[in-house]
Amino acid sequence: MDAKRYTGPQAGSQKYDLLTALSVAGLSGSPGFQTSMLRLVALVTARYNWGRNELTVGQREMARLWSVDERTVKREIKRLTSASILLQLRPGVRGRVAAYRLNIAEIHRLSAPVWDRVGPDYADRMAQQAPPPAAPTVTQVDFAAAQLADPPQQIDPPAGQGGPWARTLARLAQLEPALHRSWFAALTPGACEAGVLTLRAPSQFQARYVQTHHQRLLLGTAQMEFPDLRRIEICA
Repeated sequence: MDAKRYTGPQAGSQKYDLLTALSVAGLSGSPGFQTSMLRLVALVTARYNWGRNELTVGQREMARLWSVDERTVKREIKRLTSASILLQLRPGVRGRVAAYRLNIAEIHRLSAPVWDRVGPDYADRMAQQAPPPAAPTVTQVDFAAAQLADPPQQIDPPAGQGGPWARTLARLAQLEPALHRSWFAALTPGACEAGVLTLRAPSQFQARYVQTHHQRLLLGTAQMEFPDLRRIEICA
């Protein structure tokens, strides 16, 4: 399933339903959570790009909108991303603001217990709109190639311990489940040095396709786990 986009004839009412879900979920929570949801609803209403399905607003602008300082903005965004209500698509760097996406599945899960408080018609609509759970994914690892490689940096620790590339794949699976299954899951890490991460693809076609069509998403997501990353190179 691709990340849900609110476009088409029913988009207007679906956006209102989503904002209602955020509002009633917030009102049913603690005072701190109420404040977080109010700020998020204001931000989404004012600046969310529904066509691109992303939010790209600088911290200074958020601070002005919320009538707070930038330190408060940083704490608030950290709370929202830690709760997986917002997903970070790419980090902010000098000259470019960070990009975020609403996690529709988590918003539905969080707000489902209070849908009936809005009304049975609303609860029925939300149940119909709820995204199905993502199918489990299997990452294919070329162990023979991994044994031949002699990377200067260990990208991932032994299985079961997690690591930066494993966490990158997990983020991609959450952001774009269909793209993850089709293009990212089979990529395996090589070396990461001098700001360049080398990945291996099962075929030359897949390497070229990901490099051409999905480089921006891949790089932005990987930069959250590899802080000094500047470029990704993919080979077969």
